[in-house]
Formats: sequence, C-alpha cells, structure tokens
Amino acid sequence: MSSRTGRARSETRREPVHTRNASQGKVPLARALSKLGVLSRRQAIDAVLAGRVTVGGRVVSDPGRLVVPERDRLEVDAISAVRAVRRVFAMHKPRGYVTTRSDPERRPTVYDLLPPEAVGTQAVGRLDLATSGLLLFTNDTQLAHRLTDPASAVPRTYVATVRGELADATVDRLIAAGVLDAGEWLRPASVSVRKRSTRETHVTVVLTEGRNRELRRLFAAIGHEVTRLKRIAFGPIELGDLAVGQVREVPAGVFAQARGAGR
Repeated sequence: MSSRTGRARSETRREPVHTRNASQGKVPLARALSKLGVLSRRQAIDAVLAGRVTVGGRVVSDPGRLVVPERDRLEVDAISAVRAVRRVFAMHKPRGYVTTRSDPERRPTVYDLLPPEAVGTQAVGRLDLATSGLLLFTNDTQLAHRLTDPASAVPRTYVATVRGELADATVDRLIAAGVLDAGEWLRPASVSVRKRSTRETHVTVVLTEGRNRELRRLFAAIGHEVTRLKRIAFGPIELGDLAVGQVREVPAGVFAQARGAGR
C-alpha cells in the first residue's frame, strides 16, 4: 500500500510544467498581447524585443515570458494593455495601393487610408497592387486567422474581366477539375459568366482557399489574362456602395456572423 501511495505522490510532484502553466492561465507574453487585441503576434514580438513592453513595471525582452493576462499588469509604450473592444472595418481598397504598413518603394499603402478609430487594426489577408474592392481590417487576431485559414473555406467573391472569350466548356472544366500552377491545384468554388465577346469576358468568381494571387494565376494558366479584378464580398460582408478609398465599421450583427464564418 505504502509503495503505491508513494508512487502517486511522486507522480503529483512531477506534474509537467506546461500542465501547471495551463491550469494557472499562463501564456507567452507575445501571445497574451495578441489575444488582448493590442497587437498582432508579429507586432507583439517586435515590441517586446525593442524593449517597449513591461510586465509589472519591469521591461521584459523575452516574447516567450509566461504571464497571466488577467492578473499581470502589461504595458506597451507605457500604455496599459487591456482587452480591446473587438472591431471590424471594411475598406474599398483602390487600385495602386499595397497591403503593407510600409513599402520600400514608397508606394501608397492601405494603412494610409485608415481613419483614427481603425488605427491598430490589421488587414485580413491581402489584395495585390492592381486589385480593388473589399478589404477587411480587425483588431481581433483570432477572427483574422479564422477568416484567412484555408480550412475555414470562407468564400471570397470577385468580379473580373479576362482577355478573350471564355467558353462554357472551359468554365465547367475549371469548376470540376481546376488547374495545376506552380505545383498547386487551383480550383474556384464557382464561376459565372456575366458578359462575353471575342475581345473579353466578364465573370463572377467565388474562391474559398485564399492562395496567393489565386484568381490571376487560375486564369493565366488557361490563357486568359485578368485585366481587371475587384473583390465584392468576404464571407457575409459585402462591399455594397462603399466609395473607393472609404472605410466603414461593420455592424455588430455582421461581425457576429463573420466570427462564425467557415465553422
């Protein structure tokens, strides 16, 4: 009896460190700042390494330092890091803007267009330089990850103009089998022809995987270059009549739907 009891006590004393940390609500500092919606994970890591973050009044330089967000006093640039109200904004991105915070070529960025109330949010995915339309921003990093994760299969709807006449048989083949490009299979969820001529074809395309420049690569692979591309919906959120370069906050009801998109 005594030996079995002794083993049980020994096993209790040797409980894995990660189990104890989980039970106490401890998470790495960078992750805590991200979960609070203060910074993205990458931004949080950079801020910690730059000495801009304190825990309990002391500067911490290790992004992996374990903290309890609900208990520890966290500050970034001497400002208390408290859980931000989750917000989502929709932008009508103009052509000619890059989806980065800064650009070495000094091209205009979408962050230049954000109003003061949207500062601190991050873009949900990207639209390339020549693409316009709906671009979402949020301070909810979990929502951003869910919307961009290919496994979530959140639909993105685009209107595009491609060179040449796109035959119905080609459209059927795209939907049924997709195309292989650079070792990746690209397949749209749907393609519908709105108008066509021998010169060009206007289509509406729905994608669910969000691969890099997926739609442009898809049509280039079958010999139909995309000459104009605009995203008009992302999950339940639609561009609507939002003017080019303008930003609006997504209402709470749509935000709730978006958090469940792809589930």
